[in-house]
Formats: sequence, C-alpha cells, structure tokens
Amino acid sequence: MSSACQRAKDSSPTVHVYVRIERRWTFDEVRRAALALAREVERRAPDLATSRWWKEERHGVFLDYNQNAKDRTIASAYSVRPTADARVSAPLDWDEIDACEPGDFTLGTMPSRVERIGDRHAAIDQSQGSLALLLELSDRQLAEGHGDAPWPPYYRKQPGESPRVTPSRRRTPMHPLLEIGRARKKADALAGFER
Repeated sequence: MSSACQRAKDSSPTVHVYVRIERRWTFDEVRRAALALAREVERRAPDLATSRWWKEERHGVFLDYNQNAKDRTIASAYSVRPTADARVSAPLDWDEIDACEPGDFTLGTMPSRVERIGDRHAAIDQSQGSLALLLELSDRQLAEGHGDAPWPPYYRKQPGESPRVTPSRRRTPMHPLLEIGRARKKADALAGFER
C-alpha cells in the first residue's frame, strides 16, 4: 500500500491511497468493490466521510469510487504535478499523513528525501490484495436495496444506476395527477366530474 499527499484544485489536502490487487477482476468488479468500500466507510463514520457523488450532498471526506473509471489516470509515485514549484506525488507512510504538506514534496526536494528515508513506494508489489470480501459486501449492499451510484457523465447509463442529475434539479411532480375528464367548456368539465 502506498499513499500520496497532494493538494486538489480547491487547495484542500488530498490523499490518494494505492493498494496493489491481484490481476483477476474486471473493471466493473473493481469499481463495484471501490463503491462498496466507500459506502461502508460512510456507514461507519457518517459524520466524517461520504460516498455521495453530487457535491451538494457531500460533507467531510469524499471517497471517490469513480477514480476507478476506465479513463482515469492516477498520479503515480514520484510523478511531477503541473504546479509552479513542480510538486511531486510523494509516497508516504501512514504516520506522515497528519503532518503532510504538499509544498514540501517537489522535484528539488525528492532526491534528498529518498536518499534520507528510502523509497516509500518500493514494497507495493510485495503483496497483492484481494477484492473478494469487498465484492461480497457489494452483493449484500445490492440485496439491501443499494443500487449502483452515478457514473461519470460520459459513460453510457448503467443498469441500476441512480439518476445522473443533481438532486436539486430532479424533476418530480409537485402532486399526483388524475385526469377525470376533458372538455372545452367549464360547464361540460364539471358535468363530467359530477358523473
């Protein structure tokens, strides 16, 4: 496992957690496992974490299951980010995360860091994780009525996927409608209603 300290476009700290997995699952299974994990973390820590796709529903830490979309690229270990100070996606140990400051990891500072503490990313391939338990969790969540979550907008609509429109823009009728009759004149309409 490896993690990288970065800063998102809105300047909030971002930590990416990388976990090597066995090469036996399809793309859809990997995404399903990521969604199941995000929902489980949200269930266990509802005040701290969210798996809600729509920004208007988010709070706390967003667990972005859609980073496992087919077209997503990741900031690989030691990749240089497009910033003025050439920040680097720096692999960290868990105990470094609280004090992590992205500006400390640049193209200029990384060689001395690696020389001083070694390559934090070197051991990621030594063990491969399994998604089996997360896929079982996904099946349980599906049985409990949790369907798929929204995919990125440029993907085809998936079976069981929730609507791809922000909750505040969803069109729902204000009241149920029942048509009793049609008429050109009010008197005829009222007569039909009486019948």
